[in-house]
Amino acid sequence: MTLPATMKAVVLTGHGGLDKLEWREAVPVPQPDAGEVLIHVGASSVNNTDVNTRTGWYSKSVRGDTNSAATEGYGGISDADGSWSGALSFPRIQGADCCGKIVAVGEGVDGARVGERVLVRPMHRPKSTEPDVLVTFGSERDGAFAEYTTVESEHALKIDSTLSDIELASFPCAFSTAEGMIQRAALGGERVLITGCLGRCRLGRRATRQTPRCPCHRGHQCREDGGAEGAWGRCHG
Repeated sequence: MTLPATMKAVVLTGHGGLDKLEWREAVPVPQPDAGEVLIHVGASSVNNTDVNTRTGWYSKSVRGDTNSAATEGYGGISDADGSWSGALSFPRIQGADCCGKIVAVGEGVDGARVGERVLVRPMHRPKSTEPDVLVTFGSERDGAFAEYTTVESEHALKIDSTLSDIELASFPCAFSTAEGMIQRAALGGERVLITGCLGRCRLGRRATRQTPRCPCHRGHQCREDGGAEGAWGRCHG
């Protein structure tokens, strides 16, 4: 397969409002380093973490919820420590969620991986670093708001599914967050209350789909308009 030299991408030029996002059509296609794979992106999605990274919401200087500055940003107060791991370098390609196909591999990666359909693990701890260091795909390294992207081979997870790329691209960030909370709580046999499981909250919906992994009861109290209504059901599985 002949790969192009350039690609289309949405580039983040700094922390701030929507004006910091630029559509570019001649961004160099990244080359996979040793241990990495090159992915042709089939679909991505927009998470709160993408909005928060753009605005610099993770800064210790910021107060308020995600929506408080989602359009305009924080006027520069978050530039020094606006990402998960502190200061962010720009330009940056965002996109924490990625579904796509491996089209090339770097040194040390089995060439048989070319052609695999994959999901990208959105967050991981780099090897040989301090325990609190975290790399977020689309933040500390370029993500999926582009035609091509790279990631370490171990974080490109082979997927065999009848779901579309668009559907699968809604999974990684929300599902991994929900699963992490459920695992840390060590659920098993308990009755579970999950708020925000309908409407626009993907995290709540993912959590309701994760709880059947343990022999627990599942319940939810929510309506799409933000009201509350009881609806208890028993998990199966």
